Amino acid sequence: MKRYDLRPLKDNFYERMLQLIKDDIKDGENAIFLFEIGDFSPIQKSADLIYENGYTLMNSIKFNEVDWTIVVKKVEPEKKEIEDE
Repeated sequence: MKRYDLRPLKDNFYERMLQLIKDDIKDGENAIFLFEIGDFSPIQKSADLIYENGYTLMNSIKFNEVDWTIVVKKVEPEKKEIEDE
């Protein structure tokens, strides 16, 4: 498991996070990413990006008053089921 502090990137951490998962994390390995939450939109955006890029979000928690931590596993996520309307 590796830990990455993306707080210095402020709200511009998405590309770097995906690059680290792709290039620095082995298949099946977990990574912990720490970033600033600001207006809370980075939380959903990061979760969506992880899923869209074929990784699994294992955990997402508030670290302190301004920071958020997510745990990502480099494995394909379970497919989301679409509810019938």
